[in-house]
Amino acid sequence: MLIELEKVAKFPWSPWLAQIQTPFGRTAVRWCGDQTTEPGEYHVEWTVDEDIAWGRNVKPAVGVGPGVRPGGHCVVLRGRLDLTVDGAAVLDFDGTQILLDVADPLPEDVAGTWVELFIEREKIALYPYEL
Repeated sequence: MLIELEKVAKFPWSPWLAQIQTPFGRTAVRWCGDQTTEPGEYHVEWTVDEDIAWGRNVKPAVGVGPGVRPGGHCVVLRGRLDLTVDGAAVLDFDGTQILLDVADPLPEDVAGTWVELFIEREKIALYPYEL
């Protein structure tokens, strides 16, 4: 996914965080690239390092369409949820696929629906790459 990196910063209590802008929202997440990266456009891969559990950190979306926003100590990602045959899940985030580990089986009727993930910003990571 192509994002606009606004800045990379480090606070004493957190890992390196990137302030980013996407076509559908703005937030801060863990940055796994070079800490001296200059602002600009970058292609990134998203990872979520937390198991998801229905009703706890994944819920039906309030709206439709992709979205990202800060939510207190969390980042809220809105996308379409799909289930895999091996018990995992995938969030389709504007054409970008984010693989998710599932803590408990998800309800069968959530496949293909819009959901919101509420994940601590230190547990969502961006890995920049070059095409």
